[in-house]
Formats: sequence, structure tokens, C-alpha cells
Amino acid sequence: MYHSEEVRRLAPEMDPLRLGMGWKLEDLEKPKVIIESTFGDSHPGSAHLLKFVDTAAAGVAAAGGRAARYFTTDICDGMAQGHDGINYSLASRDMIANMVEIHNNATPFDAGVFIASCDKGLPGLLMGIGRTDLPAVVVTGGVMEAGPDLLTLEQIGAYSAMCQRGEISEAQLTYYKHHACPSCGACSFMGTAGTMQVMCEALGLTLPGSALLPATSADLVEVARKAGAQAVELAKRGLTARDIVTRESFENAIIVHAAISGSTNAILHLPAIAHEFGIEIDADTFERIHKSAHYLLDVRPAGRWPSEYVYYAGGVPAIMEEVRHLLHLDVMTVTGKTLGENLDGLKAGGYYEKCAEYLKKTGVKKEDIIRPFDAPIGDKGTIAILRGNLAPEGAVVKHSAVPVEMHKALLRARPFDCEEDAIAAVIAHDIKPGDAVFIRYEGPKGSGMPEMFYTTEAISSDPELGKTIALITDGRFSGASKGPAIGHVSPEAAEGGPIALVEEGDLIQIDIPARVLAIVGVRGERKTPEEMDGILKERRAAWQPRPLRYQSGVLKIYSEHAVGPMKGGYMK
Repeated sequence: MYHSEEVRRLAPEMDPLRLGMGWKLEDLEKPKVIIESTFGDSHPGSAHLLKFVDTAAAGVAAAGGRAARYFTTDICDGMAQGHDGINYSLASRDMIANMVEIHNNATPFDAGVFIASCDKGLPGLLMGIGRTDLPAVVVTGGVMEAGPDLLTLEQIGAYSAMCQRGEISEAQLTYYKHHACPSCGACSFMGTAGTMQVMCEALGLTLPGSALLPATSADLVEVARKAGAQAVELAKRGLTARDIVTRESFENAIIVHAAISGSTNAILHLPAIAHEFGIEIDADTFERIHKSAHYLLDVRPAGRWPSEYVYYAGGVPAIMEEVRHLLHLDVMTVTGKTLGENLDGLKAGGYYEKCAEYLKKTGVKKEDIIRPFDAPIGDKGTIAILRGNLAPEGAVVKHSAVPVEMHKALLRARPFDCEEDAIAAVIAHDIKPGDAVFIRYEGPKGSGMPEMFYTTEAISSDPELGKTIALITDGRFSGASKGPAIGHVSPEAAEGGPIALVEEGDLIQIDIPARVLAIVGVRGERKTPEEMDGILKERRAAWQPRPLRYQSGVLKIYSEHAVGPMKGGYMK
């Protein structure tokens, strides 16, 4: 694409139009920095971002540049839960990336500051950064504070299911709902939003130590100011995003992802982001790195503490120090220095002492939040890629959140063609121990690949079902999900994948240690692999593809162009 100064020569209207916005004559000659954010009154992760936008703009000005504010508001998966609004969630990521491309390429800039907090805004911006390849600094919008007794939002799904079962009162549920989000910021647990904040830093696109700061922190305002100034510096140096982000950067991110027990949605987002950077990252990369990785972060939903505590314990740099011997320390970052140089600079600059002062107020030790590498929570990673005749292209399970009783299981299939029917069966106690609940036609081409959050919460919060059944889907899960859940089954049902061929009473083998997910029997009777191949061949011959669920609008476009779940679900 054109450089911003070339466009000024090609489009003589550019200068007068900018002057009409209040630019000064001297601004026309300065480095021009787009500040793209998801600011908007859409949810707590974006409602507070304008102050960071304005602070970043001031940082640009102080460094001799001129900022232009652009906005691409994201949606909230929490507000979209429980209705068809959640079907728009994954597609919105690609639309945000499209708007970054449109905004920058229609009116080219010399650099950018990109600001978001949450699970589609951040990967959408990162995809757009990779696609446009301009000098770019990311500012993550921080995390909200925890509520009373460290209440956090991911607990609401379980409390809601408990209320429906009569285990807690409506008044108790109302109290929890009214106190789960006491401030702006991303949800205070290691869901997809928190995971993607960490991934931004692990990729080298944020200033060191800036992910997962409390959203109300003055430290985060200072990060935004410095990011604006650094964007001008990157523009002067001509150091673009693709100069910084390499295959080794993605490997670093996956190493950190394993250490934090990050959301399974990262297996959608990181390959999609890598694709925009011209790098191919697949599920096998996650499997290879996770298989023997040490899981260190004792943070919700799998652990004890809210994610605001991560910063107090030293943040992403402290996690990186524990896995330092595994990282590519020579990768470049937005500071213009390598990752290793950044980590050493934080040690010398008093960063950890500052974090420790915050930590004192919690009464919690650093080692209670970030375990030492040689004393991990687990040493077999947290994500596994399962394959077999049910998922020839793979499926994803966060095995660190699966009860050990379900790591090896032989279950009876209970297939449902939408989540609404499945959750109704769970709540009505129609699902029994030993069942494998299938929710299909919920992949990218089926319905946009929504989260199965309420179903996973209904199962994991049930003391009997949580350890005796599994949920298997070509859809995805919330980053807050826990329990016996296997997702991203590929090929998806809408493409005629084997998940579409599962029938009531089929025997389903789950073997997480062996990485197997397979159909091994019919109507409760075991079959040989050869017999199952023949049965599935007959079923496939009888299977008929369904019409597109959406016949117009964004979801029609998305379902027509999205690649499969294990490839990242991006539009090609």
C-alpha cells in the first residue's frame, strides 16, 4: 500500500479535509498515527477505553506526531449468551480485522496504536495489524476488579444453573449478578479476554509488563502515553509489525499459553492471527508445545485467584522468567529491543519491586499465584488435540479442567443439533451418567461457532454429571468454561464431518492420554475399526447437507467463507 506522504501527493483533497477537522498546518508534516480502539458503550472491557485513546494521542503529540482516533466497537460474549446473538461473536473478530484494513488502507498512516481489552477485539485488531503490516503498538485495556469475597463473572453461569435446580435462591443469584462486575475492564479471570491480553504481550506487541493491569490503575494510563510515543519512534525507524512478529514469537506465545492454562479459544485466534502475518500455525504446534509444558498460574477459572492478582505477582514478565529457558529470547519487540533485553531491563528498573508493593495489600504470596517452574500445578500442559474417526482433523480439550475420571471413558452418544435442546435435557435430568452429549451444527459454517457456555456450566456445576459425562461439539467454549468439554471437532457437522453421523447409543471412546476421540460401537455394542469404517461410510452416503442457517447478512457471508475450527475459523 501507499505511504501516507504518497497519498498526500496523489490526493490533493487530503490536506484541506484534515484542516477541516481542526488539524494545524504543521500537523500535516508530522508522522501520522492511527489510534484504533474498540471503545464504545458495549461492555465493561470497552466502555473505559476512551481515556487511553486520548492519553495515547497525547503521547503521540509529545513525541512529535499527529494522532487520528478511529473506533471499531466490539460486542460482549457475556451479553450475547443465551440467545442467537452469540452466533455473531466469532464473525465479529473478522469484521474488526476488516475495519482495521479499511481504515488504514483507505487513509494510510505511518504507525498505529491499537487498544482493546477483550476476546474478539484484541484478536481482531491483531489480525488487522498483521494484514496491514504497519508499525504498531498494542495497549490492552486491563482487567476489572473482583467483587465481594473475590466474586468474578465466570461464577454466574454456575450460580444460574444452581438456581434453576433449586440449589440457591433467586435472591442469592441476584446478589451475585449485582456484584460480579464492580469496575470496567476485562473479566477478572483467565478467560479468552485475559488470555489474549497475555498473548499480545507474549507476541512482543505491547510494552513489557502491561498486560492484565487493573483497568482502574494509573499505571495503565502511563502505558497508553508511552505507547503513543513509541508508535512515533517505530514510524521513524520503519519497524513494522511483521519485522517483530515471527514464527518464534508465536512459539513463545504458545509456551506462555501453556503456563497460564489459557483459553481454548486461543487455538482459534493464534492461527488466524498468524495467517494474517503470513505464518502458518496449526493445532499440532499447540500439541507439541503443550505436551510436556509446566502449568504455573493458579488463577480462575481453573485456579483460586482473580486475574488482577497476576500483575501484583509480576505479570507476564514473571511468568516468562519461570519459562525463560524455553523461550526464544532474541525475538524483536515493539520496544526496539529483544525479549531478553526487555526482561533484563524490567529486573534492573524496579518493576518487580513495584508489583510487590501491590501484592502486599492482598496478603497472598507471589508463589501462590505464579508457581515456580520446578513446582508446577501440572507438568503435562493444559491443552490436548484429540483425533480419531470422530475428529479426523482434530478436536480440542483443556484436560487440566477435566475431572481425572473422564480422561479415559467409554460413553453413550446423545446427539443434539443445537445447544438449546442439549441444555434443556441437562437441566431436566434427561442426561444420565455415562452419556456423551453432542452439540453439532454449531461450527463456523453451521451457525457461526458460538460458545456452549451455559451447557458446560450446567454440567460442571452438577455434582453427579460433572464427573460422569462429556460434552462434545463442533462449536467452541467460553474461556471461563471448565469440566469435561471437547470442542472444535473437525470437520464440522455442516461440512459432513463424522460428528454429523453420530447416532443415539453409539459408543464414544475418549482417551486424553492417548489423544483419541472415536466412535467405537453402535447401539451399545462394540465394533472393530473396520466395521465402524463401513458403518460410517453407509451413514455418510445417506447424509444430506443442510441449507445455510443464515440466508442473508454477515453470518451468511461468514458461513460461506470461514475455514474449519482447527484452522482458526477465519474467512478466506
